[in-house]
Amino acid sequence: MAELATIARPYAEALFQVVKADAAKAVEWLDGLAVVAADAGLQQFAHDPKTSHGQVLELFTQVGPKNLPSVAVNFLTTLIDNGRLGVLPEIAQHFHALLDAQSGVQKAVVHSAFPIEGAALDDLAKVLEKRFGSKLHVQVALEPELIVVCVWWSATRCLTPRSKPVWNK
Repeated sequence: MAELATIARPYAEALFQVVKADAAKAVEWLDGLAVVAADAGLQQFAHDPKTSHGQVLELFTQVGPKNLPSVAVNFLTTLIDNGRLGVLPEIAQHFHALLDAQSGVQKAVVHSAFPIEGAALDDLAKVLEKRFGSKLHVQVALEPELIVVCVWWSATRCLTPRSKPVWNK
């Protein structure tokens, strides 16, 4: 949703500027807070008019990551005060993108009909990194529908996407 991205981006950029030196550590607690913020029950609790901002913050500190640094508490308080808790998962995504950009890592998604794991995935990552000239974080998206058995069928033949017609006898 474009609106969420528009709201989340300035928060992510501001947080990134504040924690730039410890951005790798900040990812850990930010991801934990994003998981908690995505919970429907917590969203309902946070939007209840009878619930104070302090109660929401207390709940986050109890169920979220432990030993939050002061910058995390301040950030969370700002989001609660501005009614932006629902944007926290999107903020985390933007923060990851900023961290990846800083470290020179790009994300790559390989769509495959079969699982690619272990050494095969490492080899593929090396080839792609060489091809694109940057460090890649490679993920595999399984899509079994990429294999098409028969594109066109008649009483006499079957055409497949990458082969010549197969004639029935």
